[in-house]
Amino acid sequence: MATRRNDLSFYDRMAPHWWNRSAKIFALNHLNPLRFEYFDRFVPDWKDLRVLDVGCGGGYTCEFLASRGAIVSGIDQSQACINSAIEHAKQNYSIEYQQGFAEKLPYSDHSFDVVVCVDVLEHIEDVERAIAQIQRVLKSGGIFLFDTINRTWKSKVVMIWLLENLLGEIPSGVHDWHKFISPEELRNYLERSQFSNIDFHGFNLLGETISEQISAYRYYRKTKNFRASISDDLSVMYIGKAISK
Repeated sequence: MATRRNDLSFYDRMAPHWWNRSAKIFALNHLNPLRFEYFDRFVPDWKDLRVLDVGCGGGYTCEFLASRGAIVSGIDQSQACINSAIEHAKQNYSIEYQQGFAEKLPYSDHSFDVVVCVDVLEHIEDVERAIAQIQRVLKSGGIFLFDTINRTWKSKVVMIWLLENLLGEIPSGVHDWHKFISPEELRNYLERSQFSNIDFHGFNLLGETISEQISAYRYYRKTKNFRASISDDLSVMYIGKAISK
C-alpha cells in the first residue's frame, strides 16, 4: 500500500505532546533561534509589533515572538494544535489563537506589521492563494518572513528518503515532494501578489557535504539541537523575506 503523502494528521496526533521536551516534535522548537538569526536582520526590534504566525501548530514560534514583546496572533488548520497552544500560553503569554486556513485568513486588511510562516508553505493546498491572503492582511511596507523546502533531487533524498524513510526522524508521509516549492515558483507567487524586495538564502540544517551531514546528524542525535547555517545553497531548505507594497 502506497504511503499517503502530505499527511498532516501527524500534527493532530502530536498536539497533546507538543510541549513535552522528550517528544520528537519538540525538536522543531530548537529551530526558532536559528531562523531568527536571519529574520532579525529585517526586524531588529519586535516589541509592540503586530505579528501573525500562519500555521502556528502548538505555538512554538508564537511564544518565541511573544517573549520578545510582539503582539502575536496564531492560526492553524488543526484545532487540536490550537487547543494545545492556548493551554500552554496561559502560563505566560496573551496570544490570540484561532483555527483557520492560510487560503482564507479571518483578519481585516492591513492588520499586521509582520507575517511569519515557517515549515508550512510546502504543506498548503493553494500556495498562491495563501500568499495573496498574507499580502492582504499585511500593512503597506509590512514584512513577510518564511522558510520552505525546494523541489530538487537533493531535497527528495534528504527530506524524504533519509529523514523519513531511513532514519525515521520525520514520520513517513508528512512531506510530499511534489508540493515542495522552487525559489522561482515562490518568487513568481510573491511578485504576482504585490511583494517586492524579495530575498532568499539557504537554511541548512545538516550541512552541505556528506561529512558535514553525518557530523551534524550525530550532533543532533546526541543533543537534540541543530547546527544550522544560512548560506547561498538553496538546494534543500531556504529562508526568506518579502515586503508588501
